Amino acid sequence: MARPSIVPIALTLDDRTGYTLWAPPWEEDGEEWQAFLGGSVDGTAVVHLFPTPGALAAFCRTSTDHDLADHPVWPVVAGLGAADVTPDDDHRYDLDGVYDVVAENPDRWAVEELAATFDITGRLAECCDTAPEDDDEDDADDDADEDDDETTFEALAELMAKPEVALLGLGLDAFTGRAGEDAWIRLGGAVDELWEDVLGELEDHLDWTGAGTAELSEYPSAEEAGTEVDEDDADEDGADEDEDTADDDEVVAADEPVAVAPTSAIRSGGRLAPDPAAVAAAAGFWEGVGILPVEVVVPEGAGLTLRCYVEDTARFLGADGEVYLFGTPAELTAFVQGDEEHDLADIASWPEVEETTVSPLPVDQDRYDLVEVAEVLAEVADGAAGLVDHAVLVQAVEGVRDLAEYAGLARVEELLGAGTPLGQAVARAERDPRAALRAEDAARLTGPWDELVREVSTALVFRD
Repeated sequence: MARPSIVPIALTLDDRTGYTLWAPPWEEDGEEWQAFLGGSVDGTAVVHLFPTPGALAAFCRTSTDHDLADHPVWPVVAGLGAADVTPDDDHRYDLDGVYDVVAENPDRWAVEELAATFDITGRLAECCDTAPEDDDEDDADDDADEDDDETTFEALAELMAKPEVALLGLGLDAFTGRAGEDAWIRLGGAVDELWEDVLGELEDHLDWTGAGTAELSEYPSAEEAGTEVDEDDADEDGADEDEDTADDDEVVAADEPVAVAPTSAIRSGGRLAPDPAAVAAAAGFWEGVGILPVEVVVPEGAGLTLRCYVEDTARFLGADGEVYLFGTPAELTAFVQGDEEHDLADIASWPEVEETTVSPLPVDQDRYDLVEVAEVLAEVADGAAGLVDHAVLVQAVEGVRDLAEYAGLARVEELLGAGTPLGQAVARAERDPRAALRAEDAARLTGPWDELVREVSTALVFRD
């Protein structure tokens, strides 16, 4: 389980955005805990939401009457300014936007956004569920099975039980092809049927007064809520007091770097063929520790490694700018459990990785098949135009940039510069991923892509 941390998040509901804090699951005294910044109002568990990060920071400095007061890192949080409690893009959840997402055709952004939104909604429900308990021990024993099923979030439980919701964890591939399209349509139907009730259940547990410090009219709309801290908030908060109090995405109580599980958009078949159910089962652990298994495929071969982000900078299992690759999950696990020094050893959650028996199986979005891109470009240049779109580049280039960043490969960024053929094609892919890749486009990209792959390969070391 990940080291105790506290993460700023933003929730948008009923066209207003509120800011709060979430403590992801951590273990203390042999028990697992999870909490949000909240408390109890008239016997109902609530999560406090604030109209600005500045208002949130001010509350944290002055109040200890809430569910996070006993969290291991709360003393650090209590001294933070508005900038430190402003959520990043990966921790902003638009609950109003779910209808719009399912109404469109699925893409990797839609699938990832829905998965993240459903996940945080479920976590809110877990922390706020106050289903009545039977105080009589004898009656409780007799009705144990019935009580286990009780919840104040019945609509959410019904939605989460839908198999289509579970498919979100498998990524876009689960919603491609005829069967995938049908699953997406069924998911949209479930949202149309249940999401309004889900929001109604959740609304009863959201405190839009900032624990009595704010008026409802102060909360910004989704359009008004930006990612930057207002200058007034910064001045009011004294955000410039201690710049080194917290530099990571997660607020922690130690100086060691903390891995942050990314939301990546790599989509490729790769060379491994693990069971999707096994991948989904393993994903929970790896996302929890913030260190993810990654597959890289280059002409020299395919291999597995591990990657995390520290202050938004990619870091791989390796040393001195070299990324270590292993042929099988078992070989990677054997290395992890050894004593060789590497650049992930000082990550806060690394001891959990060393001790785990969970196989390092990469999800599809963390598989970088650079050979496949070269093959596709060659096929399109040879006459397969119209069958492939620009999205094929987005998948691999994100991985390439991470590898180049870690290894310090300046030539890779030159090849991907805005004025280069590759840079222009990638920009087109990001702007219009479904734009068809023409034969002449592919012919121009083949040479630069091959050079880019050669550059990346210089940083890869295949280990036994």
